[in-house]
Amino acid sequence: MPNQDSKTPRVPTHSPIKGLLVYAIPYTRLFAGVIALVILYNLTQVIQPYLVKVAIDRYLLVKNSVLSPLIQIGFLYLAITLVGLLANLYQTRVIASAGQQIVRQIRIDLFSHIESLSMDYFETHDTGRLITNVASDTTRISQFFTQFLLSVIRDGLTIILVMGAMLLLNWRLGLLSALVIPLIVLISAIFRPRLHKIYNTTRSRQSRLIGFIAENLSGMRIIQIFHQEKKQLDAFNQLNLPYQNANVNEFRWDVLFNRSFDLLGNLAVAFMAWAGGLAVFHHSIKIGVLYAFISYIQQFFEPINSLTQNWNTLQSSMISFERVSSVLATSPTLKDPDPPYPLNPSSVPLLGQVDFDHVSFAYKPEAPILQDISMHIAPGQFIGIAGETGAGKSTLISLLARFYDVSEGAIRIDGIDIRQIRQDDLHKIVAVVQQDVNLYSGTIADNIRLFRDDISLEQIEEACRITGADIFIRRLRQGYDTWLTPHGANLSTGQRQLLAFARTILLDPKILVLDEATANLDAVSEMAVQKGLMEVAKNRTTIVIAHRLSTLRYADRIFVLDQGRIVESGTHDELLAHNGYYAHMIHKSAWMLEPTGSA
Repeated sequence: MPNQDSKTPRVPTHSPIKGLLVYAIPYTRLFAGVIALVILYNLTQVIQPYLVKVAIDRYLLVKNSVLSPLIQIGFLYLAITLVGLLANLYQTRVIASAGQQIVRQIRIDLFSHIESLSMDYFETHDTGRLITNVASDTTRISQFFTQFLLSVIRDGLTIILVMGAMLLLNWRLGLLSALVIPLIVLISAIFRPRLHKIYNTTRSRQSRLIGFIAENLSGMRIIQIFHQEKKQLDAFNQLNLPYQNANVNEFRWDVLFNRSFDLLGNLAVAFMAWAGGLAVFHHSIKIGVLYAFISYIQQFFEPINSLTQNWNTLQSSMISFERVSSVLATSPTLKDPDPPYPLNPSSVPLLGQVDFDHVSFAYKPEAPILQDISMHIAPGQFIGIAGETGAGKSTLISLLARFYDVSEGAIRIDGIDIRQIRQDDLHKIVAVVQQDVNLYSGTIADNIRLFRDDISLEQIEEACRITGADIFIRRLRQGYDTWLTPHGANLSTGQRQLLAFARTILLDPKILVLDEATANLDAVSEMAVQKGLMEVAKNRTTIVIAHRLSTLRYADRIFVLDQGRIVESGTHDELLAHNGYYAHMIHKSAWMLEPTGSA
């Protein structure tokens, strides 16, 4: 269901970091507070070695040292440590809060945009990838704010303050310490392209694995009926092993990258101990200064190590945001017309006339599905569409509901091209009940009203009485409050179909389309559904695609399709008398249903 909090998605930029920072703009004050807390925390960290340096040089390595200044320095050191601890605690809490709010908005934008995409997008893109985008990728994006961004702010300021402190203490040793910076840049430049490729590979293999799992869980009944568990497990392992190898490879390169900086940091400390020791030996600096420099070198590499350890977080977040941005950058292939709109179902009385005017359609130009379809359906008529599997019946209905646009010709409702009608308005005019009814986890009442608060329980009960669904609902222990399992698995196929008709009554469409709605029903269920159908079809233009041709017996007109063309049209009796394609289908289906005699 559409999220009421959704907003128009922000236009993705060419740079993933810029795109993420666009989402951070509304939280500028929070990030300013984080920066203030980070500065406070870093100052406490830089002051600590300096206090120890003062204690060593002024009060420990002098004759007749006094204890009281050392005690004062100790208390000051403790106070600074507590201030730093509190600043660190609050900066982490604030950045985590801001990061989660940002990612919540990204999820809302992403899910809302996915709902707005046209049907052809879902037929050409893996569902598992979209699930990964909404669930997994957005989680990794949140780590950009809660981990990497905090690390950049905190550790970047630490490096600047530590380098400044070293230059103030002794500019020569400070410049010697700065020699490691080019090495840091070089190592990063070497590893960065490789790590980006590795993270991309890992995310892609994860998407394929999640897609396979989602597909198998939705089709578990078929897998078990045909005893395909072993085969599907083998297929799962064929996807799981590359994903495992990608994760191992990612971990291996992460460790190599991080340990390179660990080694560089230890070498820098050893070098400073050697160079500083020589300076102390020649009385160029004091021991307290050497201690402070060694402490600062360690502080200098701690944020570098932190940044490198969060480098995989950055790469993972960038890959995830690129994937999310690719979805947000996809525009729906079907566009609403510019206002003013020629048809508004809430203000203009509708007749329900439908015209297919020389309609042709093809998913691919070289393989036409429908060719030169022309039909005139008068308001209130009951129309049947017949044809063998693959004749183009369901495609015809998809065009009427404007899941796709026609390749040639036009479809008109009350004389207006449906491309000139807003899609929201069109779906209020045309209701499609399909063979497979989508039900959600929730109560029966919620599934009928489709979670709309403006529909009362009394309206739901009336709709169910009209369609006949009220009879079986009353027999349930909790009635309309009965909780449905995913896909409504705790109801029969016929019961789910009756709920779909009740939904349609509440929608009150002028044009009702039934796409093989009774194909999988037994005789008893079909009778109940047929009764509900006749009630729903009253005062509506009704178009029925029927697998069982007996359903079309009382249609005002039947259009017969073969290979994407209308080959016959007329009433049931007229088509039988014609003894053409439709009659052949009737005789064929009757022959298939005849009981086989014993030998």
